[in-house]
Amino acid sequence: MPPKADINKAGWEQSEFPILCETCLGPNPFVRMSKQEYGKSCGTCARPFTVFRWNPGEGARFKTTVICQTCAKIKNVCQTCLLDLEYGLPTQVRDTALGVHSDAPTSDINREYYAQNMEGKLNGNKSGLDSMRTSSAGKEMLKQLARTDPYYKRNRPHVCSFYAKGECNRGTECPYRHEIPAENDLGHQNMQDRYYGRSDPVARKILSGNAENQGLQPPDDVTVTSLFLSSLPAKSTELSIRTAVLQSLPNVQPTQLKSIVHVEKTRCAFVNFKERLTAETAAQAWANGVEIDDERVAVKWGRSKPKQPSNLAGPSASSVTASES
Repeated sequence: MPPKADINKAGWEQSEFPILCETCLGPNPFVRMSKQEYGKSCGTCARPFTVFRWNPGEGARFKTTVICQTCAKIKNVCQTCLLDLEYGLPTQVRDTALGVHSDAPTSDINREYYAQNMEGKLNGNKSGLDSMRTSSAGKEMLKQLARTDPYYKRNRPHVCSFYAKGECNRGTECPYRHEIPAENDLGHQNMQDRYYGRSDPVARKILSGNAENQGLQPPDDVTVTSLFLSSLPAKSTELSIRTAVLQSLPNVQPTQLKSIVHVEKTRCAFVNFKERLTAETAAQAWANGVEIDDERVAVKWGRSKPKQPSNLAGPSASSVTASES
């Protein structure tokens, strides 16, 4: 009589080869890997999965898979570095550019259940992002930011914590890097934020840098919370603009949008947000333009209009106007 199957292993994952980016795999075409079935729990869904470990090249640290293949396919990311497989970018950058909203649960109770359901829906190497509609402006933005060549520097050993404290006595035999780590936001990263694309310091740096390069650097006046859209399609209406804005910013709630002022005669509009942080998020997402009514529209920051002298009569003018190009 065959042994009874362990019901606790029904949702556990087995695999023959990991899903990796070219950087994590390394330059050696004959890399050797160790394989351990159910070696540890997935860093996102907490299910036991097959763990792979290997050395990507001379002078590099040993690397290992940290999430299961199902979670990697849902987000189309590498099982080790959690960067997008197509563009080599953090998921927050990709999802912001493409207007993708993740409906994956983050609570411990629902993550495993969600992963098991998604495993049955994903066929072969199909990604969970394949069926999503994306804008041309977002794709152009990702092509500009994408890393085209492997970045093997990312495989270097970690910084020696004893050296940073001045206590390492191993000298040249120490397998870790003898460098003083920089004190900034990039030194505070975690797996959950990288995978789910939330509060990722690397993504924030990439998005803010791209916005500045496209002329969308936030104005010094922190009271400015408006973005100016120009060259709108002739068929655009306030409703179509509002719909396009909310669709391109899936993580922004409708209540965070203060108002939309559409000037039909000049084919322009002001998108006014309630908070400055939300406006900055929109500017980063629209750095290469925003798609409204199937056409790409240019975006600029609004700016405060100079205050009128108090002794002047007549109604006050609009509080914002287009920023200078």
